Amino acid sequence: MDKQEVRDRITEIGIVPVVRASSPRDARIAADAVCEGGIPIVEITMTVPGAIDVIRELTKNAASEVLVGAGTVLNAEAARRCLDAGAQFLVSPGLNLQTVELAVREGKLMMAGALTPTEIITAWEAGSDFVKVFPCGQVGGAKYIKALKGPLPQVRLVPTGGVTLDTAAELIQAGAAALGVGGELVHAEALKSNKPEIIVENARKFLAIVKQARAQMASSGMAAKSSH
Repeated sequence: MDKQEVRDRITEIGIVPVVRASSPRDARIAADAVCEGGIPIVEITMTVPGAIDVIRELTKNAASEVLVGAGTVLNAEAARRCLDAGAQFLVSPGLNLQTVELAVREGKLMMAGALTPTEIITAWEAGSDFVKVFPCGQVGGAKYIKALKGPLPQVRLVPTGGVTLDTAAELIQAGAAALGVGGELVHAEALKSNKPEIIVENARKFLAIVKQARAQMASSGMAAKSSH
């Protein structure tokens, strides 16, 4: 999948499941569960023990339509290892310009982390395909996304942190291009108690919410147009 296809897939699905797990086995189970729930995208964070091997294994074994990315990528050296293992996109919690430059040079999708307007503009201008607004929930959630979209309509924002089944719809309606969802989707308890079906169900719920929120936006947009 080339970068454009990866970007289209993330935009179309609207959910990037963030997998933090205490073992490689749990990370693989979580990845399988989100895919079974209808989300063919998985972000394996560098905090997972043996994360590089997990990424390598998933990209080798995953069906070709499953996107495997690397998260919590802090620098260009880590980014290089992730890309060599087959990661199709990179996500960072903060803005490291060397990492963005590497992704741009390699033609891989980058989702750089940023919080302030200055950081967001810097990440976007450096070539980040999406900008992960983190930690979004702690600075106002949907209200913050809406405020940012005013002056920055062209920036594809992906709020992460504080994204729940209760906040997902309003974040999409505020203008989020997609949502980064961690513990609310990939429950640590579900993995611990070996109940991946909980994660499957969560994935379906999040997908349904994004679909519905977008449909409402489309119909209210049509209504606004017809009233002119």
